[in-house]
Amino acid sequence: MNLFSEIRGLVLDALAQMQSEGALPEGLSFDNVAVEPPRDAAHGDMATNAAMVLAKPAKMKPRDIADVLAGKLSADDRITSAEVAGPGFLNLRLAPSVWQGVLAAVLEKGTDYGRSTMGHGQKVNVEYVSANPTGPLHVGHTRGAVFGDALASLLAYSGHDVTREYYINDGGAQVDVLARSAYERYREANGLSPEIAEGLYPGDYLIPIGEALKEKYGDSLIDKPESEWLEELRNFATDAMMDLIRADLKALGVEMDVFFSEKSLYGTGRIEAALQSLTDKGLIYEGVLEPPKGKKPEDWEPREQTLFKSTEHGDDVDRPIKKSDGSWTYFAPDIAYHYDKVSRGFDALIDVFGADHGGYVKRMKAAVSALSDGKVPLDIKLTQLVKLWKNGEPFKMSKRAGNFVTLRDVVDQVGPDVTRFVMLTRKNDAPLDFDFDKVLEQSRENPVFYVQYAHARVMSVLRRAAEAGIAADDPTLKGADLGKIDHASELTVAKKLAEWPRLVEIAARTNEPHRVAFYLYELAGDFHALWNKGNDETQLRFIQDGDVATSQSKIALARAVSVVISAGLGILGVTPAQEMR
Repeated sequence: MNLFSEIRGLVLDALAQMQSEGALPEGLSFDNVAVEPPRDAAHGDMATNAAMVLAKPAKMKPRDIADVLAGKLSADDRITSAEVAGPGFLNLRLAPSVWQGVLAAVLEKGTDYGRSTMGHGQKVNVEYVSANPTGPLHVGHTRGAVFGDALASLLAYSGHDVTREYYINDGGAQVDVLARSAYERYREANGLSPEIAEGLYPGDYLIPIGEALKEKYGDSLIDKPESEWLEELRNFATDAMMDLIRADLKALGVEMDVFFSEKSLYGTGRIEAALQSLTDKGLIYEGVLEPPKGKKPEDWEPREQTLFKSTEHGDDVDRPIKKSDGSWTYFAPDIAYHYDKVSRGFDALIDVFGADHGGYVKRMKAAVSALSDGKVPLDIKLTQLVKLWKNGEPFKMSKRAGNFVTLRDVVDQVGPDVTRFVMLTRKNDAPLDFDFDKVLEQSRENPVFYVQYAHARVMSVLRRAAEAGIAADDPTLKGADLGKIDHASELTVAKKLAEWPRLVEIAARTNEPHRVAFYLYELAGDFHALWNKGNDETQLRFIQDGDVATSQSKIALARAVSVVISAGLGILGVTPAQEMR
């Protein structure tokens, strides 16, 4: 049940009737007609822009359209008033029975209330985290992991067929550095002093790998040249790092459907096949690029390179795919990887990158556009930096990692639920401050606590109902007399519940799961306000002494709140609190 869609349907029917009566010309498009919450709740329950968007194509005054439309809408039992405001906006007020019907729908559908079919089973690939397998995940990866995972859940909830994917960057020089770093820890395990030269990975996380290498090889590799152990240790260390990364992700509640190895693209013809596809489209050529911005001509050595004509698909400049020595640039395997995604039949692709990948957006979009002939959209979401604070000071780096704070550091401090929710309290492209003290505070300023407390309060109502002998199971609450829910504060909560299906579709359409966290905070606020009013006005309390029927109707409202909070937290990957201590 999407009440906003239903009322929009009512508006569209009224507009069609106006056309049939000659009050509006034929041939108008109603695509931009919207029904949404008014900016000021005092103006009504819903507002429509119908008159404003139709005035120009209809060659009429907006207010003239609005006046007739208001009369049509007022004839419907669901509409108690339709008032024209300003130049032609139309504010609607709905009957209490409409909001009571929302509660019935929530109780009937449970956490499926708000679940949408807007995705129509569209196959979407969401790639996120995709960290180099050279060490444990850091706090920046944590934000990307939470954002990507919540986005994937949001899209699945809105009717998409979602694949969660991790791209293992195991084809570049960094894995050679990992192997050399692991070799020094192997030497250390054999009683020698490790030589952690500049450029190697210094973290203690490699010590267990060194010990595992000793267990497997003894001291047989100590005196052998690098050429004899590099590839073996590269594979060994990469596998060990991926085991560590998988464990870190599991601790955060993230499970991938696919782990795709970059290394699988090399020497298999897959890079060549992807580039041949672009060649066949006339998009690969030999040429010389202009000097990069900021480079003086005398500092720039022009040389002929193999280039992808990415400017034909929206990029600023064409991009090299092969170096002058004949080896691939970093861009070439990325093209091949996305070619593989397109070939797997995905209808849409989403990549979640860190803030440092901003310069990669246009070229990657151009590549996917070219590979799919513009049929497969690619949305790239950048997650900005996270600043960690504790005791009013920046949180120190992790000794275990060597030079950064790990995902495990964060999860071990506050738990996965708090970590996930806090990471979604800002839009992905906005910097985020993560204060270990504040995220554990029990106050309204802490959105994690505020939302969980609302859910826990509902659970306490259900426990108190059981103690009082009041049946408050879902089947019983579905049959409660919801007509008793008529106080303005109660209807405010019901109205917020009505927004949930619309919010889900907007968040999914824009790929913005933070909207779910924001909505839950607002819903919790309305519920807490009702609860607090009940402290002074006994008729608003959820359990009414001696009146089982009224109690059940009010408990039904509270239960509906917990259902929607559970659904929203489920999308965010957070477990609803049953009680707060």
